[in-house]
Amino acid sequence: MLTIYHNNRCSKSREVLSLLEQLGRPFQVVNYLNEPLDESALRTLLKQLQLSPRELLRNKEDEYKSMGLDNESLSDDIIIQAMLRQPKLIERPVVVHGNKAVIARPASRLLELF
Repeated sequence: MLTIYHNNRCSKSREVLSLLEQLGRPFQVVNYLNEPLDESALRTLLKQLQLSPRELLRNKEDEYKSMGLDNESLSDDIIIQAMLRQPKLIERPVVVHGNKAVIARPASRLLELF
């Protein structure tokens, strides 16, 4: 089954959700702002994405600057803790299928999972 880490206020996330519905494959929606990931789940997601924590970090959010996350010397652990405290710092939408995941920007990246 597919899982989409979704933010309903994000147009890209809504676009991917619509594409999933069109594909007719079963999927579950996780509104990660209301159902935040725990540290283990976030670390697993990073492995599935094959990304560093910084690569999953949204750098246009106000919290990015206010939390000092623009400091390139910050460790992965510090960045992960920031994303756990402020889930909107996590790039979206993320779609997981089995042991693989993609940031579906653009939405067509979703097709890489099949």
